[in-house]
Amino acid sequence: MSDFLQILNDIGVDRRYNLHSHTQFCDGHADMETMVEGAIAAGLRHYGFSPHSPLPIASPCNMDAADVRPYFEEVERLRAVFGERIKLYAGMEVDYLGPHFGPADRRVRAMGLDYVIGSVHFVPDADGQFADTDGPADRFRHYVHTVFDDDLRYVVDKFFSQTQAMIEAGGLDIVGHFDKIALNASSIQPDIEEQPWYRRHIADTIDCIAAAGIAAEINTKARTRHGRFFPATDHWSALLRAGVPVVVNSDAHDPALTDASRAEAFQLLDSLR
Repeated sequence: MSDFLQILNDIGVDRRYNLHSHTQFCDGHADMETMVEGAIAAGLRHYGFSPHSPLPIASPCNMDAADVRPYFEEVERLRAVFGERIKLYAGMEVDYLGPHFGPADRRVRAMGLDYVIGSVHFVPDADGQFADTDGPADRFRHYVHTVFDDDLRYVVDKFFSQTQAMIEAGGLDIVGHFDKIALNASSIQPDIEEQPWYRRHIADTIDCIAAAGIAAEINTKARTRHGRFFPATDHWSALLRAGVPVVVNSDAHDPALTDASRAEAFQLLDSLR
């Protein structure tokens, strides 16, 4: 049994888990111990750390390669401190940049992670230079204008093609927020998620996830602030019909948000089953 399947087996039907969190090793707002204390206070029994992986390109949100060993050492220390109260897992959220780097990279495989979340945050321009499509909407609009020559369709197409290439390359256990591009893209084109070509991207991505036999994340991070989940709720039925396992993660960067909106997500999922 793989490490991730063992995690799912350990969790079982217990919904007191969160497998997506960020701390001092990347762009989180608290240290790992504080995040664990927040998870315990929220009643969780299973908690996974998933720092943004080191990258071969510059990024202020990703951990340094030199911090990988200290990260694992801190996981082990916290297991010794909190082991009787909560089960802790050493994961990582690994960006996909193309054939030269992603979850399938030998450097990632060699780390001995308990699980890997594979996500796309960066999209290459026509010259292969990457721009971060995550983050504030005004920055995204600036990049679409200055880096991508106002070609929003190119950015969205490339986001989904990168996502599907990442899934097909392997090395990941969970696909992270696979339609997150919609949040910023809709600030330029409000009806983008209703476009047939966009919905085809969603359908193709779900087919790709199902064929790979991996899990998809229901990400609750943006529910309170932006009123939505990733993926959007109207795609959840398609995931379930395709037999895709789903995990409900809060993508917490702050201990107070460890369990944010997860109960609502589970309630919605239950209504679809």
